[in-house]
Amino acid sequence: MATTGLLFAQPKTTTSATVSFDATTPKDDLPKAENKTVIGSINTQTGAVAFEAAVKNFSFSSPKMQEHFNGTNWMNSDQFPKITFNGKIDKVNKVKFAKNGVYKVKVTGDLSIKGITKKTTVNGTITVAAGKIKVATNFTVKLADYNITGQPIEAGKVSREPKISVSAEF
Repeated sequence: MATTGLLFAQPKTTTSATVSFDATTPKDDLPKAENKTVIGSINTQTGAVAFEAAVKNFSFSSPKMQEHFNGTNWMNSDQFPKITFNGKIDKVNKVKFAKNGVYKVKVTGDLSIKGITKKTTVNGTITVAAGKIKVATNFTVKLADYNITGQPIEAGKVSREPKISVSAEF
């Protein structure tokens, strides 16, 4: 059992976490994207978590929407190629990483979008099963907090507070 504990105490990483972005409104169902190549890490001992998403890897069903998303008025992905989150699980000692179970957690950290960093707290779930650790969270962001504005938002075609979903398996 001591060996199992040591294995679970190591940092875990993935290169296939998924981040979904849903800014749909009753006027437009196109502003929805997914990025399945997000880099993530979790340290089961310290509770440190980190995610990094390449902005250009968000895939939209509409090529025009993808072009707008990456453009200078929106994400400006040439100048700001990554979205990052660096945080820590509150009360990480309550999560038994070596034992199957579902654990509700709160994670507090820094979310950086377009060169602007904001302190963010999200609720999530950690599921431990058969030696795998799965994390999931859903939250919203205020586009204005990250200087993302424009006519589609003002016209109600893009939500001012899109829903973000993150899922990863380590």
